[in-house]
Amino acid sequence: MEERIVELELRFTEQQRLLQELSDVVYAQAQSLERLEHELAAMGQKVAAMEPGLVDATAVEPPPHF
Repeated sequence: MEERIVELELRFTEQQRLLQELSDVVYAQAQSLERLEHELAAMGQKVAAMEPGLVDATAVEPPPHF
């Protein structure tokens, strides 16, 4: 019985470690995504400022191969 409890505790500890590791990865990816979204918005503003009317964000055209 004691051995079984120890085994369960070891599994639980390992699962906690893995859960924390996954949580850290998700957090890092969310930070990266947020940074990329800000960069994309800044680039969009720069392109729009370069040549007004050059980029129409509302127009959705199909790719040329359609």
